[in-house]
Order: sequence, then structure tokens, then C-alpha cells
Amino acid sequence: MGAHIRHARLRPRRRRVWPAVVAVLCALAVVVAAGYWWRAVRPQAVDAQGGAPAAAQTHGPLERAAAPAPDDSSAGKARRAVRTMSMEERVGQLVMAPLYAGSDPSSLYDLIANRHVGSVLIIGNWNNGVADVRAATDALQSYAPEGNRLLTATDQEGGLVQHLQGPGFDDMPSAYEQGRMDADALRGSAAVWGSQLAQAGINVDLAPVVGTVVGERAANEPIGMLDRDFGLDAQGNAEHAAAFVEGMADAGVRSAIKHYPGLGAVTGNTDFTAEGTRDTTTTLDGPEIGAFDAALQAGPAMVMMALATYEAIDPDHPAVFSSTLIEGHLRGDLGYQGVVVTDSLSAAALGGYEVSQLGVNLVEAGGDLACIGALGYVGPILDGLNARAAADPAFAEKVTRSAERVMTLKYDMGLAG
Repeated sequence: MGAHIRHARLRPRRRRVWPAVVAVLCALAVVVAAGYWWRAVRPQAVDAQGGAPAAAQTHGPLERAAAPAPDDSSAGKARRAVRTMSMEERVGQLVMAPLYAGSDPSSLYDLIANRHVGSVLIIGNWNNGVADVRAATDALQSYAPEGNRLLTATDQEGGLVQHLQGPGFDDMPSAYEQGRMDADALRGSAAVWGSQLAQAGINVDLAPVVGTVVGERAANEPIGMLDRDFGLDAQGNAEHAAAFVEGMADAGVRSAIKHYPGLGAVTGNTDFTAEGTRDTTTTLDGPEIGAFDAALQAGPAMVMMALATYEAIDPDHPAVFSSTLIEGHLRGDLGYQGVVVTDSLSAAALGGYEVSQLGVNLVEAGGDLACIGALGYVGPILDGLNARAAADPAFAEKVTRSAERVMTLKYDMGLAG
């Protein structure tokens, strides 16, 4: 009985010890867990003033500084603009439609407003002066979107090739006569001629000719016979071409050097025949193409491709459709990323090609802007480009790149924005 009483007195003590032990162990577990929690979340702890988490204070500014700034270059703006365009709008930027003297500008309304054509060639004998041309270009610009104005171009070389004449336009000497001028004097004269074009609403002169005539001048129908070249050696032609380009730019008018890589060694005129338009002598490392490559340093807006075929460079394609010349040499070897434009795609030299494929062939080779001398060609060329882009994602990407180059030029010229 006494033992029982003793055990009875001890058992309550045991019951009081175990809860205490458990409580201590739980407290220790909480302390340990709290330590781990503190180490894990301490970088995110709120500061003493109740501000932003410490991690945000430490890393946030660095993250904001690392974010790239918007590209406000002309190329950056062009990329953003083209991303907002439909494929039909992109295709339209790759076409230059013709407006002939005597034609009403409204004849191009549908092409500009609805088919998104982004450039116009003012062509023919405009003999009524600056005011007449300005009225036409103003009307054409009114059809274009507010933030994407037209490139308005003409052939104003001088001599026999001067499409705009009459009051306000000087009678320009031929390029051959310009070649007799000092380069500085030519630049000053080109600035005057450019100011007259600017007053007429023209922003691109498809000049100068940079070809070097080899052999008998009279035998070279497209250039030498018509005195369209400067009449000098390749280096002199490059210097005078640069002076012409720079003078036009002084007046706010951009230029296109032509006809790459030169028509000085052919006999046939590509405008009127396919016969005699094969060049057997021009090479990628020769002085004739070198004159063009040097003239590029003056910053022309465009390079116009010849319609002749150059057997020592690409015997299977005319220059205008040659990836060897455009993608390989111009863009690859020289790093030229400006606009590549065609001579008139409606010329006789290309008579063997399906009209709807003319623009397609240009873009496939790396070119950008289809200059068209016959209004009836414009619709089929647009249709061909749109159909190919819809069927071929890789080709659609090429259209996009070309549209970006054209739009980059427009931003450079203040025509887009």
C-alpha cells in the first residue's frame, strides 16, 4: 500500500516533465526554422524605412539600365513601320509607277491609295516648267498616306536626257560636257539643278550615269552615242559622279547612280532591243565597276541595275536579276545596304520574261524597287509579288527586308514619320 502511494506520487511528476521536454524541442525547431527562413528571404527584406525590398533596390536599377533603348535611327524606325504593314502594303513599297507627261495624276490614284504603290516616276517630255510638274507631284502626294509620302523620281541627266523642261528649269549640258567641268564647279551646278527639281516636288534624280565607255563611242548606243557619260576614265567618271550626287544632295534631292555595273562595253540599247546587250569584258575587279564602287562613297540614295548581261560575272542572268552582283558583290563585298532599283522593267531587253515575274526575279536577287516605264506592267508586277509572298514564307521575308530598305530611305529623306 505504501509502495503504491509512492508510485502514485511519482507518476504525476513524469507527466509534467514530458510536456516540458516537448515544448523545448518545439521551441528549438521554431528557432532553427526561423533561421533558415531569415537566410532565405533576407535579400527580399523590406528596408528600415518601409521602402522597396532590398533586392529590388540592388538589382532593379541594373535591370532597367540593361534594357535596350529604342532604336531611333532611320533603319530602326523603318523596321517598326514595316511591322505594322500588311504584306500588300510592303509589296507596294517595292514598285515605282510611271506618270507620263500629259497624263492626269488621278490615273494613279487607285495604285497609290488602294494598292499602296510608294514611288512614282515622272517621265516623258514635261515642257511646261516647274509649276506644271509641281501641280502633278502635289496631287500624287495627296493620294499617299500622311506618314508615308511618295518617292517622286525623274531622269534629269542633261543633254538629250532631261525629262523636265520649260520655265524654272535650266537647260542642262550633257554629261559629256559636265565631264569637262571641274568637279567642284559641277557640284555647284548640280545644286542649282537640284533646287529646281525640289521646287517641282521631285525628290530623287535617277542620275548620274557612271558607266565608262570602252572602245568607239559611236558604237556604244545606250551611252557613248548619246553623250550620257562623263567621257573620262573610270577614276574621273567616279569623281564627277560623286560631285553630281553631292550637289543634288546639297539641294535636298537624292540620286541614283546607274547603270550598275556599267553599259560602256555593250553595243545594243537595252531600252529598245535585247540584241547586243551582253558585256564580255567587265569583271568584278575591273576599273569600270570600280568607278561605281567609288561613287558609292558619295552616298547616293539608290543604285540602278543595268538590264544587260555580264558574261564574266554572271552569264545566266541580266544584272538586274543577278544575285551574284546584288547579294554577292554590292551587299556582301561592299556592304551596301541601300536601295537597289531597276532600270525600266518594261524595256525591250527583258521582253523574254513573264511580266508578273519581273518583280519577283528582282527581289529574289536581293533588289528592292521595281521602276516601271509602262503603266500596264504595274498591276501584273504587283500581283506577281503578292502571289509569291503569299505562297513562300522565305520570299515574304525578302519582301519585308526590301520594304525596310525603301522605308529607311524615306525616313532619311523626311518622307515618313
